[in-house]
Amino acid sequence: MHTPRKYPAAQVLRALVSWLTGLLVFFPILWTGMTAFKTELQAIATPALLVWTPTLDNFAEVQRRTDYLLYAENSLITSVGSTLIGLLLAAPAAYSMAFFQNARTKDLLVWMLSTKMLPAVGVLVPIYVLYQTFGLLDTRLGLTIIFTLSNLPIMVWMLYSYFKEIPREILEAARMDGAGLYQEFRHVLLPLGVGGLASTALLCLVLSWNEAFWSLNLSAARAGTLASLIASFSSPEGLFWSKLSAASMMAAAPIIVFGWFCQKQLVQGLTFGAVK
Repeated sequence: MHTPRKYPAAQVLRALVSWLTGLLVFFPILWTGMTAFKTELQAIATPALLVWTPTLDNFAEVQRRTDYLLYAENSLITSVGSTLIGLLLAAPAAYSMAFFQNARTKDLLVWMLSTKMLPAVGVLVPIYVLYQTFGLLDTRLGLTIIFTLSNLPIMVWMLYSYFKEIPREILEAARMDGAGLYQEFRHVLLPLGVGGLASTALLCLVLSWNEAFWSLNLSAARAGTLASLIASFSSPEGLFWSKLSAASMMAAAPIIVFGWFCQKQLVQGLTFGAVK
């Protein structure tokens, strides 16, 4: 006779808490998706409608009122561009900090990370004035630069953690074979750290794609990203919930699909070094 398997109470509790947390995190996405297929009257109905006839009118209206492809193109160019530039800057910096440490290396890393604690609105005015002076307002280049600077501390920290796990003996063997700093970095360290580079790039690509504060304050019609597309459906007359939800889903869908296929690398990047 088969005996039912018994699970410890703690294991069952952890599973329930995990499922509850997952549902709480997913609920706003689910509700936004449901609202996108409602009319404006259905979206504000009280109590909320759980059964209705779906409509695609909101998505058609978003396409009619805005140039979705332009906003998507701006998001793609600025996100990919800032990620590539960030890697070019962060990889050498992390390499030097990981393998050529001095007494101030840890202080420098902490200082770099502390810049992320500063509210972005606190430096908006000087950055806006600089951008206005150098003609970077409402340009893809301007957004790419600010996205790069925003993510650079995180990129350096992540790559530093990855590079620290690479055995020094491998690099020492390369030096004994006559490899210089460039050969050591290019032909030894980068191939060994390709997993860390990929995870860092994926995470920062997502962060750049979702960046809204700088997009809304430093861009307009020409270089606006999908965050600007969403904000355009907020007007003095009020919020058009259905159209706003449709625009949100159209903005989030590409990065959600991308993140779904790359979830293993994203989780690895977020949790690397958490247990040491």
